[in-house]
Amino acid sequence: MNNISYVIKVGLCLLALQISVITCLAQTNLYKVQKSEVVFSSNAPKELIKASTDNLEGILDIQKKTFAFKVAIISFMGFNSPLQREHFNENYMESEKFPFAYFTGKIIEDHDLGKNGTYTIRAKGKLTIHGIAQEKIISVRVEVKSKKIDTHSEFSVLLNDYGIKIPRIVNDKLASEIKVSVTASFIAFKN
Repeated sequence: MNNISYVIKVGLCLLALQISVITCLAQTNLYKVQKSEVVFSSNAPKELIKASTDNLEGILDIQKKTFAFKVAIISFMGFNSPLQREHFNENYMESEKFPFAYFTGKIIEDHDLGKNGTYTIRAKGKLTIHGIAQEKIISVRVEVKSKKIDTHSEFSVLLNDYGIKIPRIVNDKLASEIKVSVTASFIAFKN
């Protein structure tokens, strides 16, 4: 009888522990990118270049108001030709040496992103491209609905800020300021 009583007590303790873990995970403040699109465009006098990727990875902690994102440079598709994509990866972005772009930081505003609503926030952090990190503040439109977070932002990147040189021969075909648009949907992180 003592052994059965002991087994029941251990079983109840394990069940209580399992329920506690499940409850903690259900109340997580971590969200991960579920779906995304990152688009960049270079609008130079003689050529418009556009490329996009759905390869954005990221995590958002709505309680700590922190975030971390990365995108594989080689995942960008589009361009005006395969040769242009090759030059982008080999000559400008040096994708083998610098395979990812990163944005990590903190949300400045004090909105409760756990509540349904539409917000405009500022994300402040380090944007790292081509191995160079620059502090950047990006305005983001956020819509929270039924524990899903949808975001959209648009910003510019100056190639010179990230050590990306434009040869004189393509100066009128490649803009020195690149327009970037990021759309991402987040869902609660589950282990």
